[in-house]
Amino acid sequence: MEGKKDQESIRTTCYMCYSCCGIKVQVLDGTVVGIEGDPANPHNQGKLCAKGRAGIASLYDPYRVRTPLKRTNPNKGIGVDPGWQEITWEEALATVADKLKKIRQDDPRKLVIGGLDFHFSFIGAWFASAFGTPNVWKGGADYYCGNGLHPITYLTLASFFAEPDLDNCNYCMLIGSQLGFMLNTNAVTLAKKMAEARSRGLKVVAVDPVGSNAAAKADEWVPIRPGTDSAFVLSMINVLVNELGIYDRDFLKTHTNAPYLVGADGRYVRDARSGKPLIWDEATSEAQPFDSPLLKAAALEGERVINGQACRPAFELFKKHLGKYAPERTEEITTVPAATVRRLAREFGQAARVGSTIIIDGKELPFRPVAATWNRGIAHKGCMMTGQAIQLLNMVVGALDVVGGLMGTNPVGPWWKPKQGPDGLIVPADMHLILESAFPARPVAQPETLELRELFPVASYSSPMLEESMLKPDKFGLNYQPEMLILIHSNVMMSTAGPKRMAEVLKKFPYIVSFALQLDETVELADLVLPDTHYLERMVAFPNRPNEYLPAGEGPWFWVLARPALPPAGRSRSWPDVFLELAEKVGIREDFLAIFNTMRNLKEPYRLDPARKYTWEEIIDTWAKSWFGPEHDLNWFKKQGLLITAEKKVEEAYPRPFLKPRIPLYLEHFIDAGEEVKKVTGKMGIAWDTSNYRALPDWVPCPGHNQSQGERSLFLVNYKLPFHTLSSTAQNPWLNELAEHHLYAYKMLIHPAAAADNNISDGDLVWVESEVGRVKAWSKLSECVHPEVVAVAGTFGHWAAGMPVALGKGTHFNSLIPWSMDRIDTVSAALDACVKVKIYPAETSS
Repeated sequence: MEGKKDQESIRTTCYMCYSCCGIKVQVLDGTVVGIEGDPANPHNQGKLCAKGRAGIASLYDPYRVRTPLKRTNPNKGIGVDPGWQEITWEEALATVADKLKKIRQDDPRKLVIGGLDFHFSFIGAWFASAFGTPNVWKGGADYYCGNGLHPITYLTLASFFAEPDLDNCNYCMLIGSQLGFMLNTNAVTLAKKMAEARSRGLKVVAVDPVGSNAAAKADEWVPIRPGTDSAFVLSMINVLVNELGIYDRDFLKTHTNAPYLVGADGRYVRDARSGKPLIWDEATSEAQPFDSPLLKAAALEGERVINGQACRPAFELFKKHLGKYAPERTEEITTVPAATVRRLAREFGQAARVGSTIIIDGKELPFRPVAATWNRGIAHKGCMMTGQAIQLLNMVVGALDVVGGLMGTNPVGPWWKPKQGPDGLIVPADMHLILESAFPARPVAQPETLELRELFPVASYSSPMLEESMLKPDKFGLNYQPEMLILIHSNVMMSTAGPKRMAEVLKKFPYIVSFALQLDETVELADLVLPDTHYLERMVAFPNRPNEYLPAGEGPWFWVLARPALPPAGRSRSWPDVFLELAEKVGIREDFLAIFNTMRNLKEPYRLDPARKYTWEEIIDTWAKSWFGPEHDLNWFKKQGLLITAEKKVEEAYPRPFLKPRIPLYLEHFIDAGEEVKKVTGKMGIAWDTSNYRALPDWVPCPGHNQSQGERSLFLVNYKLPFHTLSSTAQNPWLNELAEHHLYAYKMLIHPAAAADNNISDGDLVWVESEVGRVKAWSKLSECVHPEVVAVAGTFGHWAAGMPVALGKGTHFNSLIPWSMDRIDTVSAALDACVKVKIYPAETSS
């Protein structure tokens, strides 16, 4: 008789992307045999995508790193064999700790901690703070991803992220985004909501150079020339405001700085006594401070003279500014017909139902069932202005943080709320500040950080600049050079621009430590490899943080514990555990725990004792009891895995009507920020473009629009697939097989007209060549791409020997992107991804 099988179902969290879906892992005799969605988890309600189910294949990848490795070949470069030698953890930790001690004694800034483990990112930053280094580098994610998104959602929604209220939205415009179609944050949740909304009549318009997964399913696809989104949106707003007169006057007067009076110098006109910005009161025909209880009827238009100074409301300046964006002009810029712009503007304005209300839980709320949303697709020069322009489309109809509109991801919660900052403008709660906010502007100074953050006072990050400071240290007056880089789950050779340039940057680090699951392209340049645990082998406390991974709008507050389904494979160790041990060995435990107490808002009697040594599990136990009470300790979460605390209140789900701080339509603080940057860079003697520090957004041409490209006549664009994440899943055999059978996942999309012009046929192997390199691609002719565009998906084209499944599959987009200062958006620090290429058959090339 066969022995009884030991079978269990473990509730935990997926990490095949960063959406934190709830899963149940089926384990039979110590082997994972299945992964399915957890029906009890409010996030994904039992649904799971292909990536989530394919987690088994990455768990049992035979090429996983399972033991510490040290480099024996002193030479480094692309394709150079590191000569890995297995070592013990004792040797590895002793080596790292010894180097860290010497660096800290000499100059802590010489340590750089890099990487982007979404579930655990805070630990690396807090370790760096305790160590004394300001150099935390998130790598490729900060080159393009949220540079034009997060600063704007912080400015306007006091939130890290945003999503449409799909439960109530009737008209959704996706601009360079595939949100709701199994891509971007909260993918499964929003795909379910999107499907339900489409069933009840939601219209979706996709504005994108590529007929992507989202565009193919939308009600309408609007092909647009890359890098022209802001011109398109400003033209729509111009039609709404100046031609149709559709805008929410009450919202603008009450909830934004649109009525603030602005003088000839572009700055607010302020009250002589309080220094507060003034608003003209039409009821009393006098100026009042913005927060005066006497203010009755704020004016949005009209010239006034106050203390001898002529001034106008910010909204009037905005209206005049919009006049530059007549649809006939923007048609030439964007290729979107003027008639289409006018029709879409009319549809958007009518769908907004300005002035309408809805009753929820007995409370009358504004009802604006429209939303325009965006993401990485706007990653071009001027992308922060593009983000602000798109948000202004929502703002003018009053569709921000109200029923049916664009929602910040939970800016108000059970124990957090946005603050009122200078001039009455909104500032995110500390709970949400996982990045630096764009308001108030931070002080500008001679740089101390390798990312030169001091020169980007309104950006959320400035990762691309580490390359420039590493390769040209004298240019920025840095008086130190880094000695160690610790990388965590970040394949910067694949995810940034120009692998050859990045290889030179990495070679500048005397010693690189890499926590890794795979021997990828970046790991090949490391000196020490530390085997990390798979997500099914580690414990993570409350990864569905409410600033991004807990859906916005109505629903419950809930918290999950990602618990291991299996013990670590081989000699793998979770990198947070290793950091705790290093903190002990280096002598920074007390500072690290003190920072943890503050940043996680731990309350007595559950504050960590800096004098005590803790395990990661003990920290989670203390953290859980501080937030949820002693009855919900780690053991409780291990058994239950999920805590639902309460349904959101109306004030939490739709906070804007209940918030006092205003939203900036007019970015007055950008003017002073730009002048400070100009002053400091001038003293440093470096050329620095400050022209994009503008109070009102403008379209800024990408370098690819301005320069004569010769034979390079086509724009190359990149887009996402719903079954791959970043560069890591390319090694997953199940997902690779899916991509191989897909019509275009590993191919280059080209319009038939462009193909004919370049002697390309469907299925040809072609060269794609930019000013900095060339790569091969298999062509796929399709009318689902703008005629001026060729498009490749994902982050493919791996060359690392340690990733044999991914080896040579697809095309590496980033190999074709130049890195130069004229391609850096000096406001957001984004690297412009708008690149011109030429294509030609591979068999005819020399």
